[in-house]
Amino acid sequence: MFDNLVGDTLITLAVLIFVTVLMIIEGLYMLWRSYKGPEARKIEKRLQALSAGADHTAQARLVKDRMLSDAPWMQRFLLKLPRAQRLDRFILQAGLEWTVSHVLLACALCGVLAFGAAASLANQPVLLALLAGAAGAAVPLFYLHYRRQRRLAHLERQLPDALDLVTRALRAGHSFASSVQMIGEEMSEPIAGEFRMVADEVNFGVSLQQALTNLSERVPLTDLRYFVVSVLIQRDSGGNLTEVLGNLSRLIRDRLKLLARVRVLSSEGRLSAWILGLMPFALAALMNIFNPEFMSPLWTDPIGLTVVKYMLAMMLVGVVLLRKIVKIRV
Repeated sequence: MFDNLVGDTLITLAVLIFVTVLMIIEGLYMLWRSYKGPEARKIEKRLQALSAGADHTAQARLVKDRMLSDAPWMQRFLLKLPRAQRLDRFILQAGLEWTVSHVLLACALCGVLAFGAAASLANQPVLLALLAGAAGAAVPLFYLHYRRQRRLAHLERQLPDALDLVTRALRAGHSFASSVQMIGEEMSEPIAGEFRMVADEVNFGVSLQQALTNLSERVPLTDLRYFVVSVLIQRDSGGNLTEVLGNLSRLIRDRLKLLARVRVLSSEGRLSAWILGLMPFALAALMNIFNPEFMSPLWTDPIGLTVVKYMLAMMLVGVVLLRKIVKIRV
């Protein structure tokens, strides 16, 4: 009987330990989900997008303040910089979950690595090493610019479909605010998130006019600003908004078609620019592999190093000119 009692006690104790561990794991999971889960990240992205607006009213101040850095002393320092808020908006327009301090730290790290590589490994003078460090520090900014341009181009391609959705909703009898909310619910990112911000701002108490103005500030697209101006003029002077938005959607589609046609016609020039830009480096690498003695004076002789420096400077000028030639604005 004593053995049975001991066995039952052990079983009960094991069950209690199992339940306790299970509840602890469940509690940790719920805690993680409340701070880092999908819903929390979705709300954080919404608040980040709202913080990029230009509204200075009391209603918008409830959600505008955003941390530029995780460190309090860095936050105080960045708030004093005149360009910090602009860089923060640039990050938000790129759709990245970075902070201003992360970007500045990446720029400093890349600059130090480039300076060290040029000064110690390549044995270059201090001036050229500083130029290499400046170029390395600009790499994160170039990547940020690339992500921003790609996101804005994607959003621009989605804009005609969004205008058509608003037009159909207005013709079906919905209000303009509800049609804007439909874009946030039915379309894909990134345009859905931007229009969700407009609906959220209106729900927070911001006027529709100010919410649309904030949208034009967050998304610096000319076509989107035409949409905002059309809506604001119609609200003040009246008119057929569905017809205006339908014409604007058709105009944007025609412009995108013309831009695609121009890119097709200029593809030969762009390919030539890539070939002319990469061919010297490819030929130098091949000749250095098959005949290193012939190419060694360029790296060892002072005259060869001078020739390489001037050649790189002239190639940089040529790349800029080729880019200006093949890049056609529509």
